[in-house]
Amino acid sequence: MTRILIIGAGFGGVAVANELLKAGFTEITMVEKADRIGGVWRDNRYPGCACDIPAPLYSYSYAQNPAWSRRFPPQPEILAYLERCVTDFGLAGKVRLGTEVTGATWGDGVWRVTTSTGEVFEAEVLIPAVGQLSRPAMPQLSGSFAGPAMHTARWDPGVAIEGKRVAVVGTGASVIQLVPVIAGQAAKVTVFQRTAPWTLPKPNRRYGRIRRGLYRSLPALMGPARAGTWLMTVVTGRALTGHKIAGALLHGLSAAQRRWQVRDPELRRKVTPDEPMGCKRVLFTNDWLPTLARPDVDLITEKIIAVTPGGVRTADGVEHPADVLIYGTGFAATEFLVPIRITGRDGADLDEVWRDGAHAYLGMAVPGFPNMFLVYGPNTNTGNTSVVYFHEAQARWIAQAVNHIDHHQTFLEVRPDVAATYDEELQTRLAGSVWTSCQSWYRTASGRVVTNWPGMAAEYRRRTARLRRTDFLP
Repeated sequence: MTRILIIGAGFGGVAVANELLKAGFTEITMVEKADRIGGVWRDNRYPGCACDIPAPLYSYSYAQNPAWSRRFPPQPEILAYLERCVTDFGLAGKVRLGTEVTGATWGDGVWRVTTSTGEVFEAEVLIPAVGQLSRPAMPQLSGSFAGPAMHTARWDPGVAIEGKRVAVVGTGASVIQLVPVIAGQAAKVTVFQRTAPWTLPKPNRRYGRIRRGLYRSLPALMGPARAGTWLMTVVTGRALTGHKIAGALLHGLSAAQRRWQVRDPELRRKVTPDEPMGCKRVLFTNDWLPTLARPDVDLITEKIIAVTPGGVRTADGVEHPADVLIYGTGFAATEFLVPIRITGRDGADLDEVWRDGAHAYLGMAVPGFPNMFLVYGPNTNTGNTSVVYFHEAQARWIAQAVNHIDHHQTFLEVRPDVAATYDEELQTRLAGSVWTSCQSWYRTASGRVVTNWPGMAAEYRRRTARLRRTDFLP
């Protein structure tokens, strides 16, 4: 039986492990560096942390959850759902927690995977599922801060917020959830904004006892909710890919939200985006704009030039005092698999292969790296819908690949010409997309978009529906 090693136990790793188990493969080992499964939903525990994709779609299609408390559930519910799935799928015995992978080398038809403790695993198939949002990005600022400082993805609940002056750097998805919760607890919140995000109203309705009870007794009732959510993401997806009517609808809705929720003209000017909608993630919120209008919250748009022992200094020379410093500055999403060292056939170094930007056929296969299949790899992020949908598509394709490897007792390595043609197609399509119109975590420093899929999710599912043996070396 083919041995399979999966690195990471978040949504992607669990999806592919479940698909492989259903296909009859039992020699599966999932290694997770943390002491608990969950990926980003384990790491992100800041106040207000919640899903920004509606729950009916941000869950496995074959494991719908009748117990969600609301449409956009909070972090503890999502983590509990994923842990429950691991148990229900029969994967609990496959997980090795507290096991950090440092490198993997291909040779003699086997991947040899080393850990930080020196332990070595051997497997015919290697599946890195470490995700794009696992390593926090920290801004390079001069100076040092004397008080507690933390990234939202490394939240320390022991740091007191109540009655403190809190400086928050960034205005991304985490910050717009965090600030409305801590405003009113903190004595003062100062938010430092580089660019204003596009926002839309968040239809975050509660799911009452009757609804949850019906879902438990009649699971088929969850189908229409999932379908309706899917249709909503189709509209937003069309807007991001250039559909004029869909784009105008979202632009108008966002502008109406700003006009309704922000009465002060100067503040409205500050929160009005000057970049195209969608070049960065569009954020769903009902509380962000009203919170910025509070008297104990300041929105600063001057560039930060340094942190000081007592706060943050901006380009206008003003030092903004703070007792606590919080970075909501996102993740190193373009640095796939860092810091794991992957060595493929003939000593190929994946870092060197990806020197000009990560790339993989269908986001999963890289020439020179046999029997290695990525989950949530290059160009498989989505700017508008659920990434879990992509995970399921990848899991089904990978199961086909492993079945071929096991049945023929061979290896699979994507042909260089196939991978190059695919990458050229994607980059050509992405070159005309909204994601090239501003600098964001979707792009490398050189401007290459390495995270996002250029089309609709249904296209990706269609293109990964069947493994084509001719795409691989003979």
